[in-house]
Amino acid sequence: MSLTQDVQDVVLTLMEGLDSARSLTVAVLLRYNEYDQLTQLEVDPGIFLTSDDYLSWAAATDLLRKFDGFKLDVNLDEATFEKWLWSEKECFKTNLRLNTYIERGSFGGPTGDARIAEFLQTVRKNVEFLVGSHPPSVYDGKFGPGATVSDSSKYCTVPDKLSSTPTFTPDALWFLVPWTGTAWATAQADLGIKPVVVRGNSYFQVPKTSRVKRSCGKEPSICGYYQLGLGSVMRSRLANRGIDLDNGQNVHRLVACAASKSGDFATIDLSSASDCVSTNLVKLVTPSRWYTDLSALRSPMTKVKGKWYHLEKFSSMGNGYTFELETTIFAAIAMSISEDLIPGKNLFVYGDDIIVPSQFSADVIAALRFCGFTTNSRKTFVQGPFRESCGGDFFDGKAVRPYQLKEDPDEPQKLIAFANGIRRLASQAGFSPVRSNSLRRAWFRCLDLLPAPIRRCRGPEALGDVVIHDAEERWQVRWRGSIRYLRVYRPATYRKVRWSGFPYSVQFAAALYGVSLTDKSRGPIPPESKRYIIPRDSVIGYKVGWSPFS
Repeated sequence: MSLTQDVQDVVLTLMEGLDSARSLTVAVLLRYNEYDQLTQLEVDPGIFLTSDDYLSWAAATDLLRKFDGFKLDVNLDEATFEKWLWSEKECFKTNLRLNTYIERGSFGGPTGDARIAEFLQTVRKNVEFLVGSHPPSVYDGKFGPGATVSDSSKYCTVPDKLSSTPTFTPDALWFLVPWTGTAWATAQADLGIKPVVVRGNSYFQVPKTSRVKRSCGKEPSICGYYQLGLGSVMRSRLANRGIDLDNGQNVHRLVACAASKSGDFATIDLSSASDCVSTNLVKLVTPSRWYTDLSALRSPMTKVKGKWYHLEKFSSMGNGYTFELETTIFAAIAMSISEDLIPGKNLFVYGDDIIVPSQFSADVIAALRFCGFTTNSRKTFVQGPFRESCGGDFFDGKAVRPYQLKEDPDEPQKLIAFANGIRRLASQAGFSPVRSNSLRRAWFRCLDLLPAPIRRCRGPEALGDVVIHDAEERWQVRWRGSIRYLRVYRPATYRKVRWSGFPYSVQFAAALYGVSLTDKSRGPIPPESKRYIIPRDSVIGYKVGWSPFS
């Protein structure tokens, strides 16, 4: 599978508009189907003097870097699993290194370098400052949108999870006590279903780039339920200390933009950060009562292709508190370098995106390395005019984020998204006006692939990819009363799950958990046969219609 000829023509026109040595390279490699070379291209911002020159290279380099349709000489599943094994080996080495600093009970105290022991104690105090000395004795769980050990990705709505066999690990046994008081447990009792013990989570992969995927774990359902609850507690307490994970991405982009001009801050990114949080590190730097709950809910083992692996990492992507936990630990490590580093003021952490004053960057990177984390050199910037954080790329104060085509735009809604991506690229502040104008041919060429009725669906960026982003004078408008409607190409049909297909006990429990229904009858009390649940990723059809805008 590869790009269709029409889409390849758009890409080649885009490369022509970028008009750089790198875009010429990409065009030649694409014409001759040299996809392995194409997906291994990289660009170093440090070698460019202007944002225009950098972006012309970066836009060409990154356009197809995450495209999932190329036939390559690499086995994606094997490459991803090798990366997973690498992270396990890194965690093993970290656990071995940190084992010296764990209390020995009646056999004696910790040994090792006193300065490192003091550093780890400081990190522990910082963790306590950020999230408190202990979690609440009781906290509510939450249902996530993803799959679990009990529930496949096709059947993972809340009612599906309420109907399947609940699973938990042996260490999470005592969480069955609060669980028995939930509406979930009541529905299970009505169905005669009993929870089942499993050894750990189940390995799976999700797309990342053309050459490697991302490793994740499907957690046991009861563990995942309380992991999300514990993660919410951590998120709330972090917000009280200046780390707002709900709005952190926008803050990071603003700081990174300013830093690319002033040089005052460094942006740090880590490789496989979630998979490199080792068990001994969490044991050493989290207060004991936090560690008790975190450890009880984690999966100590992962099942890969029928084989169980004992984990050296503490938690993986897919665990409901991994993101909050890694944010807390990275912030605490950075704070340990200097008392002058204050979250929300001159220290910003969002997962593994870390921003610190440039003067402290070397020490922070060294501390992270000792704790088992490897800096991603492609995304870490300490000096020069470039900074990157949370999806924002900036060169000397100007936005220079490339557009990435991840799948073949073989349907109208995908072509609209492709056209909008080209337009966003052309409007980046980092481009000169001449370069921006040169990309319009690729935009028009992409629009030519759309049927005429859909090509007339124009509107603002605020409506997303249900419209082609364009100037207001080209919008098609209809007024009803005092409300303006715009012509759009919107989702029209969905994969639906019948509400009546679930037992009444499950329906009642799902309603208590806030599950919303789709009503086709439009009556005040819809008949049961017309009540549906819309699962995620459920759109199966589109049509031209009208959407209110103002």
